[in-house]
Amino acid sequence: MKRCMSICCVCAMALGLSLGVSTDTQAASSVKVIDGSQLTKDAESIGYNQKVARGEDLLTGYSKIVRMGPGEIYAGGTTLAAHEVERIGIGVIIERAKEEDTKWSFYDTWQKFNENADRASSKKYLDVEGDYYYRVRCLHSANDDMSSSFTDGVYIEEP
Repeated sequence: MKRCMSICCVCAMALGLSLGVSTDTQAASSVKVIDGSQLTKDAESIGYNQKVARGEDLLTGYSKIVRMGPGEIYAGGTTLAAHEVERIGIGVIIERAKEEDTKWSFYDTWQKFNENADRASSKKYLDVEGDYYYRVRCLHSANDDMSSSFTDGVYIEEP
């Protein structure tokens, strides 16, 4: 009798786990992704550098986007060096997409460089067209070291 109860418990647990896993998989697959960025209704998103091409000068970098309100965003990023370098910079690229799109479209860009420093930051508040997802992509450089980062797409309502 105890053995029968044990087998029933194990079967019930296995069934519960399999149902839980399939539900999570369905929820995760319903999130749209364009070029590595999830399309979200979150108020903000931060993306950290892709550690592909770092050398001895570049420490890290990040991109950030914040929904300030309908038709308004804060966008920018920061590059950090491991030590003071001759030239450190950040290039900020704003891209946007509709939910039905398959790729991001260019919206705006700017850059900033500092000399004999260990960091470079740049940010802007922008009025943008609503009913789009916006993301920030940054290019980070410290002397000859380069890397990039990008955020998820944040939905911006119409003003």
